[in-house]
Amino acid sequence: MTHSISPILYFLFPVIGYLFGSLPFAIWITRFVKGVDVRDSGSGHATTTNTIRQAGFGWGALVLMLDIAKGFLPTYLALSRNEIPVYIIALTASFAVIGHCWPLFAQFRGGMGLATAGGTFLAVSPLTFLISLGLLILLTLVIRHSARASVFTGILVAPILWIFHIRDVSFWVTLGAGIVIAIRFLIDWNRHYRELWLDREKNTG
Repeated sequence: MTHSISPILYFLFPVIGYLFGSLPFAIWITRFVKGVDVRDSGSGHATTTNTIRQAGFGWGALVLMLDIAKGFLPTYLALSRNEIPVYIIALTASFAVIGHCWPLFAQFRGGMGLATAGGTFLAVSPLTFLISLGLLILLTLVIRHSARASVFTGILVAPILWIFHIRDVSFWVTLGAGIVIAIRFLIDWNRHYRELWLDREKNTG
């Protein structure tokens, strides 16, 4: 027999999302491997690419998988409860991304949220994940500036799903998480890049 959840407890799911998102794996892993704070060099953010620069590709790949998982798991957990309203699922996903960007366990200085947002998209639909990833890659190649491409991806992914008549929970999750991504990447709007895939700054010396 399945027991229903009290509506007041629905809001525990966004809290869980935020706590999952706040797990700063890039910081913990880089500190464990190299004894440094991943945010003290490179882009200054707790990201996969910054982990690759400081700890190597293998550790960066591990951070990527963990960051995807911390968006996937709380969103999947909310989805698994049939009685959970769509807006709570969307909030859970959005707060997972917020937690990654502004983590409780790392002085609110975290990463940029792309991998965690990708995990939330993957939880609701692999197609949604592929559409968002394809859009990000396309815009990065066209704009040739990964931060600006990420801003536009965050803004455009939900409307694109709507155009293609994908208007279920995927739309609301991409809308909420996409807004967080767009806001977060505005801080790097004017940043210069040398290598797009590694998000490195140009040498101005």
